[in-house]
Amino acid sequence: MQDYIIATSSTSDLTRDYLDAHGIPFVSYTYTVGDQLFEDDCREETRDRVYKGMRNGDRLKTSMINEFIYCDFFRSLLETGKDVIFLDMSVKMSVSYEKSKIAEEMIKKEFPDRRLYIMDTRCISGGLGLLVKNMVARAEQGMSFDEVIAWGEQNKLRIAHRFTVDDLNYLKAGGRVSNSAALVGSLLSVKPVLYVPDVGTLDVAKKVRGRKAALAEILRGVKDDLKEIDPTGMEINILQADCREDAAFVRDEIRKAYPMVGEITITGLGVVIGAHCGPGLLTVFYLCNGRRP
Repeated sequence: MQDYIIATSSTSDLTRDYLDAHGIPFVSYTYTVGDQLFEDDCREETRDRVYKGMRNGDRLKTSMINEFIYCDFFRSLLETGKDVIFLDMSVKMSVSYEKSKIAEEMIKKEFPDRRLYIMDTRCISGGLGLLVKNMVARAEQGMSFDEVIAWGEQNKLRIAHRFTVDDLNYLKAGGRVSNSAALVGSLLSVKPVLYVPDVGTLDVAKKVRGRKAALAEILRGVKDDLKEIDPTGMEINILQADCREDAAFVRDEIRKAYPMVGEITITGLGVVIGAHCGPGLLTVFYLCNGRRP
């Protein structure tokens, strides 16, 4: 039996079925629709309902997790008598890392004999989820606390994140594009293609005209990465926000080009990331030799 716990947050965008099946504790971000507060429960039916609501005009607001919530979460894990590895979003994308480090300082006096390792993952969304899954798999295979951490630190920057969004107004609301850029982009059907570089930010790699061109650009990036490695049996995760047909198209094109790859999953994008990017966001995550646009 493992003498440590791997834990994460709801923004790893893993499914509730996976989290429950592997006994992975997670701390939930919260969001509001109108004046009603919800916890991000990682359930596929919740994600589907939220994006359909957004298509009909719902506006979501998300809240960060403060140090006191993290402290309570860490305490509940350390009270089991086990050490803890905790994985959340990149420090460059959220204050979550800083808040969790404050909580670490608050809690360590209560558990002087326990270890709590908080990783700056440099990942977000399904990229974070893929890191969690790989580390959990190695823990289940018998790797030690230190060995799993070492694997994560050595491989986290190999996780490719490729995104496209369908509506620039959500990025405008989050301050990622200007009002004028959003207006012009919408009129011209400009679709940004985004990726996460080594520093863990979310950057625009390219701007293209139209949804088909955006999907083609994502596929170009995936295929370029897979040319450099042996992708036999490799897992690829596609997350989608109410655009399952596009996700199926991307999956089928990858499978056509690389029939030797392993499982290609399609699941719903988590609510917190989706609140800032909107319905129509499509993302692809996989292990590669190194990140690049």
